[in-house]
This record gives sequence, structure tokens and C-alpha cells, in this order.
Amino acid sequence: MPDAPSSLPGPRRRLLILAICCLSLFIVGLDNTVVNVALPVIQRDLDAPASGLQWIIDAYTLVLASLLMLFGSVADRFGRRRVFLTGLACFALGSLLCSLAPSLGWLVVFRALQAVGGSMLNPVAMSIITNTFTDPKERARAIGVWGGVVGLSMALGPLLGGFLVDGAGWPSIFLINVPVAIAAIVLTVRYVPESRAPRSRRLDPVGQLLMIVLLGCGTAAIIEGPGNGWTSPLILALAATAVAALIAFPLWERRVAEPLVDPRFFASAPFTGAAATAVCAFAALGGFLFLSTLYLQDVRHYSPVRAGLWTLPMAGMMLVCAPLSGRIVGSRGPRVPLVAAGLGIAASGVLLTRLAADSPPALLLAAYALFGFGFGMVNAPITNTAVSGMPRAQAGVAAAVASTSRQVGQSLGVAVIGTVVTSAVVGPVATGFAPASHAGWWILVGLGGAVLLLGLATTTAWASATAARVAARFGAEVPAARSGVREAPPERLP
Repeated sequence: MPDAPSSLPGPRRRLLILAICCLSLFIVGLDNTVVNVALPVIQRDLDAPASGLQWIIDAYTLVLASLLMLFGSVADRFGRRRVFLTGLACFALGSLLCSLAPSLGWLVVFRALQAVGGSMLNPVAMSIITNTFTDPKERARAIGVWGGVVGLSMALGPLLGGFLVDGAGWPSIFLINVPVAIAAIVLTVRYVPESRAPRSRRLDPVGQLLMIVLLGCGTAAIIEGPGNGWTSPLILALAATAVAALIAFPLWERRVAEPLVDPRFFASAPFTGAAATAVCAFAALGGFLFLSTLYLQDVRHYSPVRAGLWTLPMAGMMLVCAPLSGRIVGSRGPRVPLVAAGLGIAASGVLLTRLAADSPPALLLAAYALFGFGFGMVNAPITNTAVSGMPRAQAGVAAAVASTSRQVGQSLGVAVIGTVVTSAVVGPVATGFAPASHAGWWILVGLGGAVLLLGLATTTAWASATAARVAARFGAEVPAARSGVREAPPERLP
């Protein structure tokens, strides 16, 4: 049974609702990457160390990852439009405060506030879309558009950020969000209907706390390890706390009647594969953008605008491939886009393992285009696979798991790849950064290979059968994600 209002919106209004959701998601996705091109300028203005640059990015992505699942459940319980409007207002306020930040510490705090608002938008918008588009094929196309907008916003971030930083200074990359968020608020009040899940889910404060401790302490240990020493008491304490939370989280979730993340979800190979693919793909994106920004501006001494223009091949390929991927998923299933994504990301990393301070432009352009191709193909199959095999009443939570996996991946990409490379730099940046970055690019190759293998493994008849068994456990008839093979009938389980 649909959990939207009894009278579903007509075709034109459904498209308008999709546009409103995509508008809000555009600015959330944009802020994932627009900051990258401003990092060298912010470093000079606020006297920030290398670890401070990592925190500017990870404060945003970590808070998003920590709260996405919570607000997916809250929206299903208290009303999706209400939570969506609250998120837009919080995001606008956080963006305004970021533009006024007087120091690195305050900028990190305001980035976290901005992410609190963003965490109310991403899964809630997906839940609104899922319950607005009830026809499976129409929903697949809508999800494809959504995935394309998210990917495009991240691709355009460095380019748009370069023009803003050069033209109006780094605060402008945050100020631009304010009028867009206000416009989205007005349109949401006017056109988006309220909806809730048929049965409200209880909140899981202990599970939520364990999630925050796990992500926060784990990332802090990785980022601060080189500066404090990997065997220092602080780093060992952070690592031990993260490991304890990692062990306690699944144990607690199995004991709760209505957990933050239902462990039964992960018995579905396509769902688990979608989460793992999201982590790998977005770790590649986070590391790619972080290293590229420092290389283009600190090694090649390009201005923010010129550095942003160098990412045009990546943005262009994402613009072409993201909607194409959505159409392929809707017609043939996720296997082809996932395999193509893995190959593109891995090939880009292989080219960049030859990076030098004076590398020819053709090498950079080819690597950026290949990465854009791979990343442009990966968003739609992640989202469609995560949501399609779940009961519609769980749409908010299922979408939140996929979105959380994206943010966890990006946080880990910046933390791990950034730490590996910056700690290996020896001598002047212009001569030491390029060879030190090779280790990071090899990590990128491995992440692309993981996306490829996951795409092959999670689109088989066996994987479809696991999704059917999960649906049977929930006692609901749900459409499994298309895999391009005949799906096995659901098995009855006790």
C-alpha cells in the first residue's frame, strides 16, 4: 500500500516534486565537492594545517553519514515534508555561518551544522520520490534522474567553486546556497504533499550514538595519526573506541525491536553490494578530488578558476553518463553500469600512477574523463538497487543506508588517501607531492576493481534470490532490483 496521500499527484506535479527534490539535493551534493577547489585559499587565509583541510571536508561528510539514517526514520515517522523543510532551513543557516567563519575551528563547526541540515534532505527526498512515483519503471527513471543530479552536482563543484573563489572569495561558495535553499522552501510548501510511513518506527538512540562514535573516532584516528604519532595515547584511545563501537553496533542492533539499521537488510546481496559499492566509489571520489586540488594548485600553481576548468572533462562525462546510466538501469538492470563504472575508475587511477610535476595535459585530461565516465555510471545503480528491493514503508531507511554509505566512503577516501599521500611528501611540495601521490592513485585502482567485482557478484540469480528471501522475511511483496537475469521465486522462511 502506498504511504503517500490517498490522491496521488498527477504527472506534471510529480515531475515538479522531482525537480524540487533534485534542487535541494543539488546544493547538498555541491557542498561535498565545491569546497575542494577553495582549500588552498582557505589554508592561506585561516592558517590551516593539512589535517585541518581534511577536517573541513570530513566534518561535513561525517555528520551527514552519522545522521542520515536517523532522519530517514524520523521523516517516515513525523512527516517527510516537515523534516525536509527543517533540513532546508538548517542548511541555509549553516551555509550563511560558514561564509562568516573567522577561524578554522569555527568553519569546521559551521560545516557540521550545515551537514545536519543536509542529512534531513538526502534520504527524505529519496523517500518522497519513491512514494510519489509508484510505478516501478517510472520510479526507476526518476531515481535515475536523482542519481544524475547528485553526480552532476559533485562534478560541477570544483568548476563552480573555482569561479566563485576567484570572483568573490571563498565565503561565496557557501553564500550561494542561501537563495537556492529559500527558493526550495517556498516551492516545497506550495507543491510537495505530506506523507508518512503507515506504521511509525521507534527511534534507536543507542544505535545512533554508537554510529557517531564509530565514524567520528575512526576518522579522527586516521586524520590525526601522522601528526600525533600512530602509537600516541590519543590515537590509540580513538582507535580502540572505534573498534569497540564497531563490535557493539551490530550486537545492539540485533537486540532492538526496531533498530536504526535492520540487520536483515544486509542478508540481501544486492542491498549489501549497493552499500559496499557506494563506499568504494565515493572513497575514490573523495581521494580523487582532494589530491587533484592540491596537485593543480600547489604543484602546477594554477589559479582556482584554472584548476576548476581542468575538471571539465570529468564534469562533462558525468553529465552524459549519469542519465544514460539511469536509463540502462531502468531497461537492463544495474550490471552494465556497475561494470563500466569500475573499469572507468580503475583506468583513471592507472593513468595517474604516472603523474609527475610536469605531466603532459593529455594525461590529465584522459584520466579526468575516465574518472567522470566511471563515477557518472555508478550513482543510479546504487540507489535503485538499495531502494527497489525493500518495502515502501522502509524507503526512508533504505535510502538513508545507501546515502550513508556514500558519505562514509567519501570521508574515508579523504582521510585515508589524504593521510597516506601527505605523510609521504618529502621536500618541497612542487617536487615531492607528485611522486608521493602515486600510492593514493594505486588505492584508487583498487577501489575501481572492487566496484567492478561487486557489480558482477550482486547481479546474479543467486543475488536476486537473497533479495527475495529478505522480502519474504518482511512479509511484503516488493520489487527486487533488476539484474538482467530471471529472478528466483521467494522462499518461505520461518
